Amino acid sequence: MRIYNTLTKKKEELKPLGNELLIYLCGPTVYNFIHVGNARTLCVFDVFRRYLSYKKIPFKFVMNYTDIDDRIIDGANENNMPAKEYAEKYIDEFLVDSNGLSITPPSVTPRATESIDAILEIIDNLVDNGHAYVAENSDVYFRTRSFEDYGKLSNQDIEQIEEGHRIEYNDVKEDPMDFVLWKSSKPGEPSWESRYGNGRPGWHIECSAMAKKHLGKTIDVHCGGLDLVFPHHENEIAQSESYSGEVFSRYWMHVAMINVDNRKMSKSLGNFFTVREISDIYGYEPIRFFLINAHYRSQINFSKKAIESSLASLKRINIARENLERAIESADSSGEDILLDSAKKRLGQFETSMDDDLNTADAIAALFDLIRDINTSEGQSKDSLSKTAEIFDIMTGVLGIKAETDGDDIPPEVIQLLEERKRSRENKNYAESDRLREVLLEKGYRVEDTKDGQVLRKNN
Repeated sequence: MRIYNTLTKKKEELKPLGNELLIYLCGPTVYNFIHVGNARTLCVFDVFRRYLSYKKIPFKFVMNYTDIDDRIIDGANENNMPAKEYAEKYIDEFLVDSNGLSITPPSVTPRATESIDAILEIIDNLVDNGHAYVAENSDVYFRTRSFEDYGKLSNQDIEQIEEGHRIEYNDVKEDPMDFVLWKSSKPGEPSWESRYGNGRPGWHIECSAMAKKHLGKTIDVHCGGLDLVFPHHENEIAQSESYSGEVFSRYWMHVAMINVDNRKMSKSLGNFFTVREISDIYGYEPIRFFLINAHYRSQINFSKKAIESSLASLKRINIARENLERAIESADSSGEDILLDSAKKRLGQFETSMDDDLNTADAIAALFDLIRDINTSEGQSKDSLSKTAEIFDIMTGVLGIKAETDGDDIPPEVIQLLEERKRSRENKNYAESDRLREVLLEKGYRVEDTKDGQVLRKNN
């Protein structure tokens, strides 16, 4: 498998340094519901993990919770509740959305507030070795120019960064490019003891410490959104490698941004959507399908039309799986194996796409090629159909798409009405058959009469 490495700006063969692939994903800052941009990162790296599992590549996947932050403190104060309780509330809400999106749980989910010792270990080392300093207000800052390779991830030198980005200026920093590692406590804020006085960690140091604590000084893959390349990931590299003297992460994978109706998503433009808001209207599955239906490094455009298109695609997937299941039930050992040969070819296309920098767009195209093969096939043997179904389920399983049939969770009274209608048609009582069709329609189901018998589908 080859992936695009942001650090080297090229595709590279993915090989673990040790016996398992060590992966770190910057998780949510839990001060609000996650938005669709957050969800894209989650879904992409969920597919990444599912594919690694399919290929039997062992891995350890760590995703953190940033559970102490200015926004958390502000939100807690506005809602008159402790910051810890406020963060816990949004961790719980994150898990609801994560489960709805079919995200596989990470191996470890550390919290910043539970990693203070690991954070202070790195900060103390950086101060002792001249890479950080204590300012007159007792904040601790990283001395950015002490790290010669600063800017190597974002491919810019420190002078370009200072000119081209908004840099936080204040009177206590030695250099405008320096960034905070430890913030001295303010009245009413959560704080922890340190040799610099009571305070709390800065954002960047939290991820360095949690990655080191759970994966070691050098990890294989660091993941996140493209918006984190600078300053967050650049700062992680600087402080981690200044601490250890070793490479922090061998590969860097970044997910592109999302526009909304061809405009940048932002609260100020009023086009900022949370996953919860969208799922309340459409459900979670079309959100996931939309987010993985393009290459992860391609910018995508969120719109009502895009979600409705995803719903239609999911419907095609589910109908194809239903057709396959019915064909298996009615087939016997005789028949052709042409469909299985085609399915094996489509699986090869799927794997080739996924091996090429996690190209989910082409992988999904291979799935729909298989669906076309299924829908046009006739006279296949039971073995061919059954093994094709296994390949179909492999592909949808890697993508995290639930290819469910409409037969799942049908109420008993609906099944009974369908049986009564079947008997009416067998007895040529078409008036009763039509009446029962209308009754089923009122209950949210439509009946289609095919050469293989009745097919029941849920109304959209």
